[in-house]
Amino acid sequence: MSENSLLSRLEGLDGRFEEVGTLITDPSVIADQKRYVKLTKEYRDLERILGATHRYREALDLIEESKSIIAEETDEEMRQMAREEMEAATASLPRMEEEIKLLLIPADPDDAKNAIVEIRGGTGGDEAALFAGDLFRMYQKYAESKGWQLAVSSFSEGAAGGYKEIIFTLTGEGVYGTMKYESGVHRVQRVPATETQGRVHTSAATVAVLPEAEEFDVEIHEGEIKWDTFRSGGAGGQNVNKVESGVRLRYNWKNPNTGVVEEILIECTETRDQPKNKERALSRLRTFIYDKEHQKYLDDIASKRKTMVSTGDRSAKIRTYNYPQGRITDHRINYTVYNLGAFMDGDIQECIDRLIVAENAEKLKASEL
Repeated sequence: MSENSLLSRLEGLDGRFEEVGTLITDPSVIADQKRYVKLTKEYRDLERILGATHRYREALDLIEESKSIIAEETDEEMRQMAREEMEAATASLPRMEEEIKLLLIPADPDDAKNAIVEIRGGTGGDEAALFAGDLFRMYQKYAESKGWQLAVSSFSEGAAGGYKEIIFTLTGEGVYGTMKYESGVHRVQRVPATETQGRVHTSAATVAVLPEAEEFDVEIHEGEIKWDTFRSGGAGGQNVNKVESGVRLRYNWKNPNTGVVEEILIECTETRDQPKNKERALSRLRTFIYDKEHQKYLDDIASKRKTMVSTGDRSAKIRTYNYPQGRITDHRINYTVYNLGAFMDGDIQECIDRLIVAENAEKLKASEL
């Protein structure tokens, strides 16, 4: 894309930026939370695009100014300085153009949301549960490095340790946009602790990453929710087993895609505070319904653009962890590294960065910018 056609695509954005800036200070807009959040996001997106555009135009102006100095200036030192500035500015143009093109592609509206992560042991019995525990620890360490908050909603421990299932929420900036690349089947190859012959076994765990739904994302008739309370299990203590702090909700929901009424059952025993557990169970209910209703949108996107990176297909094998060789392989981008120990300690950012780059390349190609 030539610079003129790129700049032509940016015309009118200044006016829209000012219009949105005015709207988000309007009391009637602020009162409409759904519209206010949408406009606030648009304002931030436009701010990023216009910032990149300003830097791009500055570079173009510098190139033109340098050309004039080279053509008209008699002082050789000044001409040399202008040449160096022009070369540096010209070299920066492709990177700036790619940044603007990516910003012009509509972002996934869920990327800025928090995430609910579900890890389940798959094939492999006790070893799969142990691996699910290892994955949870990996994400726990990664969340710490990112400054995110992690709260476990529910879990079921494996007989030999680890988890048959664990569900947790990650709260922070752009969590879903980062963690969505972890959805899929994770496969491990290693010698289980119970293996006496030293044979390498293959086990698997599935990871599902869902965008946490806000209250205004879905409509829930709270009066139709059936609540039960129960005593939380666990090691005991002064409160855990004596107070009915655990909550269970049942809600009949009509799937708009199939027309079938489904009963949704959600339990939460995360805290010793019943109202907090109710609030978190409601959050999971909203997320569950949002994910179901949003799936049609995701399917439409997948049918139009078969991305290899983040389709949200939870049945796809995405990564293999080979312990004997200390090797991690991400099958979506043929990325292999031999730092399994650091990776399992939460050092997964480089892999995610490469997945983001790969998906951005696909988006640019698909948009024909």
